[in-house]
Amino acid sequence: MVDLRRTLKTSALAFALYNVTFANAQETPPFPDVAPGAPPAEAAPPRETAREIARDAQVLLDRLATLTAEEEAVEARRLAAEIQERWTHSGSATIDLLLRRGRDAITEGEYTRAIAHLTALTDHAPEFAEGWNQRATAFFLSDRYGEALSDIEQVLILEPRHFGALSGLAVILEQLERPEAALHAFEAAQEIYPADENIQGAIDRLEQQTGERTL
Repeated sequence: MVDLRRTLKTSALAFALYNVTFANAQETPPFPDVAPGAPPAEAAPPRETAREIARDAQVLLDRLATLTAEEEAVEARRLAAEIQERWTHSGSATIDLLLRRGRDAITEGEYTRAIAHLTALTDHAPEFAEGWNQRATAFFLSDRYGEALSDIEQVLILEPRHFGALSGLAVILEQLERPEAALHAFEAAQEIYPADENIQGAIDRLEQQTGERTL
């Protein structure tokens, strides 16, 4: 990671900080503008409930943690992308729409608009981790590190195995010149996603920088 801010911007287009492994962002159709604080009318009922989506993601995370060999890297990337896709579904068409609008605004570099949409989301669905995660990305890209860290804390309360949020935390800590803390955050992400070469590369670099070694 030569340029952390450029790396972060790349990840934000996909889904945030790795999300320093980052899955590619899916294209979404354009939506008409609405007042950020007013969610649109509920669309057709979702096929899965939020509980079903969360349960499935946990099963996939269990599997991801077992993929450690080099020959398993392709399967690990596929699985990580599937988990990240699961995390974007709340079980509510309204909330999912607000999330897409926030992500689209991040992609377009409209961080103030993104924060408005994602604040509407977190206000209406505070239990939905990905809303906080995406808003953390928008805050970071707006150089609002304190608010980004606060939102990452919410993500990890709701989903302690959110490897993207942990990697994002590490990136922010590096920006704040706290390399030891950044190393520990990357190590936590690696426990969840051990096959990620980007995480391993960051750990190797920070170990050299700090003189620490992973046990």
